[in-house]
Amino acid sequence: MKQGFDGRDIISIKDLTKADIEHIINVSKEMLPIARGEKKSGLLNGKILATLFFEPSTRTRLSFESAMNRLGGNVVGFATSKATSAEKGETLADTIKMADAYSDVIVLRHPNEGAARLASGFSSKPVINAGDGAGQHPTQTLLDLFTVKTEKKRIKGNNIVLVGDLKYGRTVHSLTYALAMFNATLTFVAPETLQMPKEILSHLKEKGIEFRQSSSLENVIPDADVLYVTRIQKERFPDPEEYAKVAGTYRVDLGMLSKAKKDMIIMHPLPRVDEIAPEVDKTRHALYFKQAFNGVPVRMALLSLVLGTVK
Repeated sequence: MKQGFDGRDIISIKDLTKADIEHIINVSKEMLPIARGEKKSGLLNGKILATLFFEPSTRTRLSFESAMNRLGGNVVGFATSKATSAEKGETLADTIKMADAYSDVIVLRHPNEGAARLASGFSSKPVINAGDGAGQHPTQTLLDLFTVKTEKKRIKGNNIVLVGDLKYGRTVHSLTYALAMFNATLTFVAPETLQMPKEILSHLKEKGIEFRQSSSLENVIPDADVLYVTRIQKERFPDPEEYAKVAGTYRVDLGMLSKAKKDMIIMHPLPRVDEIAPEVDKTRHALYFKQAFNGVPVRMALLSLVLGTVK
């Protein structure tokens, strides 16, 4: 693996050290005034980002494009594979080789787990994984960590409750590995069929990370410092009947929040369906829209680091 960030692929959160993550968080903090439009920057003047989204996205794609534009760079790419030669049978390898020729950095979202790692082998330019199936979503994890650090002043020592689809949810997989680096206390709330995969639990045990599992959200709310809610993802289920059994299992509403700590924050990678009631948006706990904005400074930091304009 390359030392530093210049030219480096960002495929999995496990490829980053704790020091790497802390550095990205610090650079992200410096990017905040530019992300808000309070300052102008030409840090990435003349650089081109290729956004290759083979799967739907709102926040990830738009925040990467916003990040590049805020820093003076340009964006090429697509938001659906239906408008590309993939529909004609072009392989991912050939698509990546073309994007490599047209741009300075590639952001890839793909429905197949492992696609980003495969793509990095065909590109001489940095590849950033914007989500690969049920695998990893490292930039989401980085913005999540940035949000926790910004709001709670630290990551270690917080009891972070992860709720919903823990089996297929790539955001919670990446986040759990990262939180383990910071010795956070973890609580996993899901139906038994959607609990965190065994290999991730084994990793936590090896690292000596304290965690508990529950199927009841109400029972764990009083002790939560961070409530990280996820959508139960219909598109990840191989069997529609399996999805029907668990759809709508958890819903955070005002009644449930009456038992929460005053400074407990609610996060969600979005999009949400019905797992957080709309009236929760107006409470002091709701952080998910600010969390989504944080994707801009964090992705600005990453793009600048891998393109070598920031050290």
